[in-house]
Amino acid sequence: MTVERALRGAPAHRLLDSLRINLAQQFAAFSVDLLLVDYGLTALRPVEPVQARTGSQPMALDSGPAGHAFTTQQPYLSGADGPTATAYLPVTVRGDRCGVLVVDLLSEHLTPRSTEDLAAIAETLGHAMRVADRHTDVYRQTRRARALSIPAEMQWDLLPGRACAGEEFALHAYWEPSYTSGGHVLDWSVTEKELTLVVANGTGPGTQSVLVSNLALNALRNARRAGLDLVGQASLTDQALYGQHRGERSLSALLMSFSLADGEVQVVDAGSPTVWRTRGAVTERLELERQLPLGMFEDTVYATQRLRILPGDRLVFLACDRPESPPGASDPVSDRAVNAAIDAVRHLTCADTPSAVVRALRGSPGVPAEAVLVLCLDWYGGRAGERDANEDADR
Repeated sequence: MTVERALRGAPAHRLLDSLRINLAQQFAAFSVDLLLVDYGLTALRPVEPVQARTGSQPMALDSGPAGHAFTTQQPYLSGADGPTATAYLPVTVRGDRCGVLVVDLLSEHLTPRSTEDLAAIAETLGHAMRVADRHTDVYRQTRRARALSIPAEMQWDLLPGRACAGEEFALHAYWEPSYTSGGHVLDWSVTEKELTLVVANGTGPGTQSVLVSNLALNALRNARRAGLDLVGQASLTDQALYGQHRGERSLSALLMSFSLADGEVQVVDAGSPTVWRTRGAVTERLELERQLPLGMFEDTVYATQRLRILPGDRLVFLACDRPESPPGASDPVSDRAVNAAIDAVRHLTCADTPSAVVRALRGSPGVPAEAVLVLCLDWYGGRAGERDANEDADR
């Protein structure tokens, strides 16, 4: 029986047990463990059934072989020159890093081919876990270093995840506080032709804020799935929020649609989070045409703006929990702090950039980094040949 068939046939809470049996048969593995990253991106925590937990200690994300495999997204082999070896294999689903699969086996069975096979199995396990999450709490409980607040529980169930990747792009997000936040809004959808992205400022902590976010995000999804364009999505969400809260609760949001073929971007900036672009050696804030936040007034009319991004561009979105206000001028002090933070971590991967920006902003004037969402989008462009040609032309 293949690993994929075995995982499909296993009870949702026993994926790891099924995998252990299968890997023992195929690779003579004598130990198989699964480490999942916690909600705060600080540690890798071992999966154990609640009734059988032994108090195994989590592993730091920034050290050790498991942390190395998670960070680099490459298999890490330990002890291959001895009689037994350990393979640390990243578990990732469409760019969203879930954890690390740890397999102990005889060194003679750890070949380049078997390592490649084990890496593919780790990816298959990630997809199986995504499905199993609908039917068991085991994996979500593992990810908790401490209890989630009710608003945070609602938010984690509402948002699509922390990352998504395709041939043309990679995007990764990070938000704080991870265990108590409830107001951040983030969503995306990918088709053959475009990437649609929504980022919105949080509306503060607490259940009321996540209820506003829930209504807004479901209205946006409803409009998008009905085939409406960005203006239609903004208008329907604006009406839904105003109809419920009569202007007392609004949401500053940024709606963007990226053409995967040529990097043309349509934008509806509804009093939005800020967007920063790094192109070559220059990092600068994109000055967008700000319009009214969603739900502030009845029957607001929205319009799209167009811009273009090039292969090699990086966009960084910053959304903070803050009281809503009419669109206005930027804050030079906070802008300088954000620009410096993004520029300081430009050498990092897309996956590592959001949390690094948040750390760099702590204590910066005018930036409430204690309640913030940062999203990084790296744009690669179309097919590899076209991408290389464009990069050569830009030089």
